[in-house]
Amino acid sequence: MTRAGVRTSAAAVSGYDADPEVAPLLCSAVCGFDAPDVVLAHSQHGRRTVVTGGTGPAAPGTPREALRYEIGSASKTLTGLLLADLSLRGELELDDRALDHLPAPHAHRHSHLHRHPHPDARPHPHLSAVTLLHLVTHTAGLPRLPWDFYPQALPHWRTNPYAGYSRERLLAAFARSRPRHPPGRRWHYSNFGAALLGPALSGAAGSPYERLLSRHIFEPLGLWETGTVPLGAGKDATGHAGDGVTALPPFDAGGFFASGAVRATPGDLLSYLEAHLSPGDAPPGLRAALREVQKPVLRRGLGYRHTHTLSWFRHPTDEGPLYFHSGATMGQETFLGFRPATGTALVALATRRYTRSRALGPTAYRLLTGRSPGA
Repeated sequence: MTRAGVRTSAAAVSGYDADPEVAPLLCSAVCGFDAPDVVLAHSQHGRRTVVTGGTGPAAPGTPREALRYEIGSASKTLTGLLLADLSLRGELELDDRALDHLPAPHAHRHSHLHRHPHPDARPHPHLSAVTLLHLVTHTAGLPRLPWDFYPQALPHWRTNPYAGYSRERLLAAFARSRPRHPPGRRWHYSNFGAALLGPALSGAAGSPYERLLSRHIFEPLGLWETGTVPLGAGKDATGHAGDGVTALPPFDAGGFFASGAVRATPGDLLSYLEAHLSPGDAPPGLRAALREVQKPVLRRGLGYRHTHTLSWFRHPTDEGPLYFHSGATMGQETFLGFRPATGTALVALATRRYTRSRALGPTAYRLLTGRSPGA
């Protein structure tokens, strides 16, 4: 059905213990968002309320709340938690130079992108000073994406622009980078920098990044429906283009695995956020890391209002800080947020390409705080 030219749909409440005060608010938000699939999953002191809906038909045989969704850049929160955990275990230091843990690119057909074009080549001085902390806090002086990313991506910009950019190209691009500013001087959001944490953490711990995520985070927290590769129909939600109708292929992060490859069910994402709300109830091996990623490590902006941790954006509210991160792939959108003081967490998911004029994040932010971002 439509309302003022906007497609809307009915909302369904899942679970037997839904909060009667929360459910109507979530239902209203789901009905007001124009996307084939919409899921809002709320938890307060462990009481869960999940509302689903959408303008498209639900996947046959699998309810919307049981599907895995691509969380895009919200994957960075898991990378930050993994970094904190490895640091606390003594496998690395936050101030370690990135170059000390990154492997040299192997020779490949893009020979002009080799890390060292000739024997006397040396990294740019700014590059040599980039640390793991700089990468995770977007202060390494790197651009949002490597300079050579766009030519290969443009032909696939609306479907899978990252798929053709391998880890080898990522490493080679970093080795040839010439940061405009010394690391630590300025904040600039960088998928490039965050993606480098994948091979860097792998190099430091001596294990593939995907296995590190599973062993240190997914398995301890019981996130059995969370992973980094698509599983296909009946398991994964299908993303859609901006028209809300055209189905898109599963997102392929290419070499940007650590920046955006995770997909998970709403239930697993709530479990992940609930662990942050009550670190003391988490598995012993992760308690310190869950606390660590809630500590401010960077403040910026007018009046230093914008605060960052190793994993989260952090905003002040009247009832304590709000931690949040959004994410998007070519056909899906995510918001994750939690407020420890109120014991509240919210997962928001939609299967339609993100646009500024129709974004899920502000709606989710208001549901958590009662006000709009920046208000």
